[in-house]
This record gives sequence, C-alpha cells and structure tokens, in this order.
Amino acid sequence: MKHFLTLSSATLALTLAASAQAYDGTKCKEAGNCWEPKPGYPAQVAGSKYDPKHDVNELNKQSQSIKEMEARNAKRSEILAKTGKFVYDVEGQ
Repeated sequence: MKHFLTLSSATLALTLAASAQAYDGTKCKEAGNCWEPKPGYPAQVAGSKYDPKHDVNELNKQSQSIKEMEARNAKRSEILAKTGKFVYDVEGQ
C-alpha cells in the first residue's frame, strides 16, 4: 500500500511538472514587451472604440484626497504640539 501511494504521488508530481514546463506564457517580442491583442482587438487602443477616455477629474481624485489628508495630519500635529493632546477631528478646529 505504501509503495502504491509513493508511486501515485510521484506520478502526480511528474504530471504537474511537465504541464508547468509546457506553458510558456505569452509570446514576447522582446523582454518586457509581451502584450499581444486578442483576435478582433486593435493593436493600438488609443482612438479605438475600446479607448476608455478617462475623465481627468476622476483620475485626480486620489491625489486630491492625499493632499487633503496631509493637510489634516499637519493640523493634527500642530494641535498636538500646542496642547499635548491628540485631536482626531480637526475639521471644527
């Protein structure tokens, strides 16, 4: 029974190793340039019907929220230095 388990686990390991070696991923034109379009998809997305045309305001939301967070943290640090107490809600200050 032990021989059978060892043999079947070895067979499974060899099968998995062979299938892992057979897959080479994508066909890269050069190192780092591995994108290739699917059939029917344009080679250049810009200007095609697949172009997402992102809104600039939507793209800047994260940088704007980071600036606001840094301003709140600066205000918290200022209050902490003055009073010695940490105040989380600085909007009313």
